[in-house]
Amino acid sequence: MTKPLQILGIVGSLRSRSLNKTLMLRAQSLAPSGLSIQVHDIADLPMFNQDLETPAFPDSVQRLHAAVRAADGILLAVPEYNHAPTAVLKNTLDWMSRPAGRHTAIGKPVAMIGTATGMAGTLRAQAALRPTLHVLGMFPLSGADCTIPHSGQHFDAEGELLGDSADLALGRTLDAFHQWIVRLQPRG
Repeated sequence: MTKPLQILGIVGSLRSRSLNKTLMLRAQSLAPSGLSIQVHDIADLPMFNQDLETPAFPDSVQRLHAAVRAADGILLAVPEYNHAPTAVLKNTLDWMSRPAGRHTAIGKPVAMIGTATGMAGTLRAQAALRPTLHVLGMFPLSGADCTIPHSGQHFDAEGELLGDSADLALGRTLDAFHQWIVRLQPRG
């Protein structure tokens, strides 16, 4: 039996009842056979500061680098605030970019999911992250990212995702991401 591909899930929100966190947890449960999603907590990452790189990276950054290194792909839950990705998510990507030119995210496939109250979902935030992902040498999934608009229609009062079109969209993204990772893997 083939070992499942290991996906590192990163939620770009620190809020305990974040709908994007709920979406990531739903992605864990909907992951197709052959994918295993492990969510990495980024709450303890310091704000990026090159002074913190020496003599060694902070422990939380070292844990992030180890998780990225071990992953076959990265799934980002991208909240959108003011038509942009969150500072905490950009901060995580900045730490992932270190050390410059030798960081662990180079060559990693990446996909994005997200939900927001507006009619565009997290489309603008996801689009804003693409240049950063390219600069990091990552391979973003194209044309199949999941952005769920009007989050109030897809989550109940307790913040639980209601199955329906959101599940279908999330499932399509996960299937496409699985195929993308397999396609990018070196043939041996």
